[in-house]
Amino acid sequence: MSMAAASTGTRGAATRRVAWVTGAGTGIGLAGARALAEGGWHVVLSGRREDMLAGACAAITDGGGSAEALALDVVDAGAAEAAATRIAERHGRIDLLVNAAGINVQRRSWADCSAADWERVLDINLKGTVHTMRAVLPFMRAAGGGAIINVASWAGRFTAAMPGAAYTASKSAVAALTHEFNIEEFRHGLRACCLLPAEVATPILKQRPVPPSDDDMARMLQPEDLGQTIAFVANMPAHVCVNEILISPTWNRMFL
Repeated sequence: MSMAAASTGTRGAATRRVAWVTGAGTGIGLAGARALAEGGWHVVLSGRREDMLAGACAAITDGGGSAEALALDVVDAGAAEAAATRIAERHGRIDLLVNAAGINVQRRSWADCSAADWERVLDINLKGTVHTMRAVLPFMRAAGGGAIINVASWAGRFTAAMPGAAYTASKSAVAALTHEFNIEEFRHGLRACCLLPAEVATPILKQRPVPPSDDDMARMLQPEDLGQTIAFVANMPAHVCVNEILISPTWNRMFL
């Protein structure tokens, strides 16, 4: 697999807090990285597409932030561990992990979703989250503190037909493992938050079997809304654990 890094940005000192964001090339991950950088964090952007990561880093640094790209496929557990080690060795710390990498498939029903589709959804949404959490755990424990934000979904709390069984199962599991992390790791000064957003107007929505209209997307949560939410959680004092946030647009199509 490919793992390439490029670092840019000059503002700040060596003590700048370091955030590692997966799925950072677009959507919620990119919005979270931008919001964190605006708040003074150094952000390490990970995703599978190096060209997209490079553009995201350039946008952040052009705005005065500090960012670097580290290409990664979260499905690869060994690569996730190597990436965390690389970040920790380079910066001496990993203060925050944001797991925003996620997918869904077009064929979502039990009748149509193939075994390969099931595996792909669970590998990225669930196993990928586990891999990066395990990767940062020893560094956060050694530091005596750290935070993790896992982007799940409204489907992780409320079951509905539209997201499909594979996606719903994966996001429900992400919510559960987030709380299990807090049960075990609070003793080490670590904390995790599960974000459970309803529909967010990201490009992936256009890949749905029935894509939402532009008018519908305009009334959804916007990536920047989630970026601000991620920054809010990340910047809470170390003694505060925001266990989960269930967030939706006021006009919530999940109620229809």
